[in-house]
Amino acid sequence: MLNLPPIEHYIWLSSLLFCIGVAGVLMRRNGIVLLMCIELMLNSVNLLLVAFSTYFQDSAGQLFVFFIMVVAAAEVAVGLSILVMLYRNLKTVDISLFDKLKN
Repeated sequence: MLNLPPIEHYIWLSSLLFCIGVAGVLMRRNGIVLLMCIELMLNSVNLLLVAFSTYFQDSAGQLFVFFIMVVAAAEVAVGLSILVMLYRNLKTVDISLFDKLKN
């Protein structure tokens, strides 16, 4: 049996990473940084799923991680393509200026 760190360490690390991601989403205005913070939140959930999957010796958590990574890759592809199109039109990636697209 492996000598693994306690599960509480993984919970604290995942919580810290998730809080950093939430703070980044709420405070930043750059679209690329916003996407990176969303990815950080998704990866913190992945870390927690793998930790619990290993702790309880059940592979279902690792299967969920695979699906979350697929959804995250699709989200980044769509998000970056939207940001590229908006940059071409407005010459900025500041998300507070994107309300001009309503007209």
